[in-house]
Amino acid sequence: MTATLIDGKAIAQQIRDEIRDTVSRQTQQGQRPPGLAVILVGSNHASTVYVGHKRRACEEVGFHSEAHNLDADISEAELLALIDKLNHDSTIDGILVQLPLPDHIDTETVIEKILPSKDVDGFHPYNVGRLAVRLPLLRSCTPYGVIHLLDSIGEVYKGRNAVVVGASNIVGRPMSLELLLAGATVTVCHRFTSDLEAHVRRADILVVAVGKPGIVAGEWIKPGATVIDVGINRTEDGKLTGDVDFEAARERAAYITPVPGGVGPMTVAILLKNTLEAAKLHQQASS
Repeated sequence: MTATLIDGKAIAQQIRDEIRDTVSRQTQQGQRPPGLAVILVGSNHASTVYVGHKRRACEEVGFHSEAHNLDADISEAELLALIDKLNHDSTIDGILVQLPLPDHIDTETVIEKILPSKDVDGFHPYNVGRLAVRLPLLRSCTPYGVIHLLDSIGEVYKGRNAVVVGASNIVGRPMSLELLLAGATVTVCHRFTSDLEAHVRRADILVVAVGKPGIVAGEWIKPGATVIDVGINRTEDGKLTGDVDFEAARERAAYITPVPGGVGPMTVAILLKNTLEAAKLHQQASS
């Protein structure tokens, strides 16, 4: 068996095309375009690249976008004041603070300062909590993107064992909630899990989001499983690789995401989708 690749680039582009068409129709009807404000603190190279991708994506679909590039030594109070200003800006539907932040700024304080209705990253406890009680609103971008990938291959969730490796607030925990919402039986593995291999071997759906190349060996993959590799790591020779031993896993899985070109493009596509949804909610609230 050689797994079918799940083309995240193509699926993400379909979403972006649909959003662009929707925005075009809305603006022709006299509505303002959705607005996204992106805040970058410092000059971390990877963060700068990610922010650039997001700004270009906004331009592609016709969004209004604002870039706020702040010095690394900005105080937490100043950052919170900027977020508060954007919270009250009627032209801004979504606020994204690029992570990670400098050590002197508390990430959770910043996330909670963003209005839940403008939390297009889906990180605010309010939005994660809504997902937990089966009332999703703005959903965490990467996990929701994974659900779109799984849906694209007609994945069956009910009666299937889903294993999530990694329990971060950004990916692992909301990913487990998404899979639970879809009807799968979910196991979450983390740094305190004993016998990771045993858990992985019984996974019909495997999502790995740790940030450690090769943490999941290819021979652990259950024959016919669906493998979603969220990890993105750069090796010493500059090559990008995931958390799963791709070549070996591909010989056992039915479907697998490549790295790059799998989950990554979906995160930006869902950010745009969330911003469009936030704009819709704000329009309904003001009408």
